[in-house]
Amino acid sequence: MKRRTFGAIGLAAMLLASTAFAENHAPTLTVGAVAPKTGPLAGGAAVSYWPNVRLWIDDVNSRGGLMVDGTQHMLELIEYDDQTNPGETIKAVQRLATQDEADIILPPYSTGLNLAAAPIFNRFGYPMITATATVDDTKALVSQFPNVFISLGGAKPITEGVAQVLSDLRDRGDIGNRVAMVNVADAFGIELSQNARPALEAAGFEIVYDTSYPLGTQDLSTVIKGAAGTNPDAFVAWSYPPDTFGLTEQAQIEGLNPGAFFTAVATAFPSYQARFGDSVDGVLGIGGVDADGEAFQEYAARHEDVTGEKPDFWASAMVYSSFQALEQAIEAVGTMDNEAIIQHIKDNSFDTVIGTLDFDENNNNPAFWTVGQWQDGLFHGVASTGREGAAEVRARDAN
Repeated sequence: MKRRTFGAIGLAAMLLASTAFAENHAPTLTVGAVAPKTGPLAGGAAVSYWPNVRLWIDDVNSRGGLMVDGTQHMLELIEYDDQTNPGETIKAVQRLATQDEADIILPPYSTGLNLAAAPIFNRFGYPMITATATVDDTKALVSQFPNVFISLGGAKPITEGVAQVLSDLRDRGDIGNRVAMVNVADAFGIELSQNARPALEAAGFEIVYDTSYPLGTQDLSTVIKGAAGTNPDAFVAWSYPPDTFGLTEQAQIEGLNPGAFFTAVATAFPSYQARFGDSVDGVLGIGGVDADGEAFQEYAARHEDVTGEKPDFWASAMVYSSFQALEQAIEAVGTMDNEAIIQHIKDNSFDTVIGTLDFDENNNNPAFWTVGQWQDGLFHGVASTGREGAAEVRARDAN
């Protein structure tokens, strides 16, 4: 399934006019994007990935295009649905490189699909600034694929951030030591849970429940009943969007309401707060943003104006920032010489909507959000590896 466009379908007349101008007067660059539109991860991609692809295309084209070889080039987008299937991701990326001859290929959505696509990006020499992949052993990954960059952070800092936030709550007397932990059984959930166990134990927590469930599991009642049966002080789920919603809903049904409740991807979605209302106040989740920061607020307003949707409070801005870094690198090099673009990304830092992206050994180690919390209708970052604007974690009412 493929769609070619200069922006999001159904945008205002101004965008249509700029598209017509581009087709008649300006050279173009083909941009390929591959991510789920169907399958278990389609909902997450529909919030964090696809709107930011279209926003970036629209922003670049509204500025007159991308400056390459001394001439502004409008961006033409080709979209593929990988159906949340790594094999389809690989085939789509390969098709973009060989048949569509895409000038730019944007990295896919999610840890597993990025890892599946990395060899293809490397084979054809495309830079790959991932924005939705959580990888801890970046040195091994980069040694194999030196064109890959990690901007979202590694599993170890994220799990250490969770352990620290839980420790802060415990030290204030808000929770005890008992933690129930679950994870989705794919690359994302497995790596995070493997790192979380030693981090929690080193912080003095007792893991009283520890189980996994397959990607795409519809009925999570058994998982939540098992966790509730251990009477935990904290619940931690390394979950993807369908699971995050399902686990939260099932926890309400089963009365699982510990002093700390943490779910992963989609906790930061506006639809999460819309779905569960005031009950999300105090809920912890992966990532975060400086929700009160001017840069994020300006980006969020433009995101909603162009796409008609609100961004999430974590990966959305990171996805857009990764495109900004790629854009800046291309224009700095001045050509579509991918080898030179990759080297420029290695050697430079980039000003983005989430702040500076600076890749140390291809990893955005210096600063990224690890834990956020819903507070008074906004999802604020409460822990990071160096970002400014963190809110103080709050206690959560528990039954």
